[in-house]
Amino acid sequence: MRVRDLGYLAVFLTAALPLEAWWLMRGGVAPDLAAWMPLAVIYGLVPLLDVLLGRDRSNPVDEAQAQRLDAQRWFRVLTWLCVPIWLALLVFCMKQITTLPLGPIGQLGWLLSTGTIGGVLAINVAHELIHKAGRLEPLLGGIALTSVGYFGFKIEHLRGHHVRVATPEDVSSARLGESVYPFVLRALIHNPRAAWRLEVERLQRRGLPPLSWHNEMLRWSLLWLLMLAAATLWTGWAGALFFIAQGIIASATLEVINYVEHYGLRRVRDAQGRYERVTHLHSWNASQRLTNWLLFQLQRHSDHHAHARRRYQVLRHHADSPQLPTGYAGMFVLALVPPLWRRVMDHRVRDFNARSAMPAQA
Repeated sequence: MRVRDLGYLAVFLTAALPLEAWWLMRGGVAPDLAAWMPLAVIYGLVPLLDVLLGRDRSNPVDEAQAQRLDAQRWFRVLTWLCVPIWLALLVFCMKQITTLPLGPIGQLGWLLSTGTIGGVLAINVAHELIHKAGRLEPLLGGIALTSVGYFGFKIEHLRGHHVRVATPEDVSSARLGESVYPFVLRALIHNPRAAWRLEVERLQRRGLPPLSWHNEMLRWSLLWLLMLAAATLWTGWAGALFFIAQGIIASATLEVINYVEHYGLRRVRDAQGRYERVTHLHSWNASQRLTNWLLFQLQRHSDHHAHARRRYQVLRHHADSPQLPTGYAGMFVLALVPPLWRRVMDHRVRDFNARSAMPAQA
């Protein structure tokens, strides 16, 4: 294991942020202020540290090194550990929303902080896990996604998004000029429906009824209802509403990142109307060292779409992929201000499309 790979432990610092906010409250910091501390770190400090710590464009030197890295169990265990840690953190945050002396502003900060961290520890980790073979990792990924109520992502992402990425048929690929707000709303509404449709089609091909235990969407729905019932019995309606709301925030956080990852990029059709094969040219890449540690190299998204089964520790940086000007934390904030986003990104999309002989989409 390389020394640089110890950086992936930074993901657990994200899990510690609500605990640190709670500690600040107990130390005398105004609760309504401390509740916003995790967001200030993620969207304020992390982009700054991305600049200070620089970029990491290194790749495995050869296939033998890549295979050695892929075989090291330590990398897998890190992602497995995130699931129970996230579930414990969710329980902690749910309890605190009902006991801390928070006003409306503080409650909003605590909710947004929890949901944002859920986007990192639940959805991002689940994204790594559901792509893997076997039973354990997809199961862990499904549990993590269910904890934020976005379990349809497991189906739609694998069977929908990875097939249709960078085409008009993919709801999770933003068009050039599209604002993040309608994009996120459309994705949150459409993707669960698409997941249901894809699952029904799978069952029909196997001659099985949609309303049966074979339906994965129904199984995850039942687990989510059990989680909601447990939250209600333990913390009352306030905890139940928090459980639902943090899931919506986490899911919306994911879709903002989807917006960033594929904005304006399109695959072209051949003479027969078929889309070109997905390559590392159809997703935005970012090489900021810290954010790649925090997100298990999700920012090497170009290589992920070209080689979806590759584990995070062996994903490659491609210099000819479209490059984001900063890491995902900074791009997330930028996306929330559409005029500034378009000023920064639209000319990059057009320039890259022109270099790649791809028509820009207006």
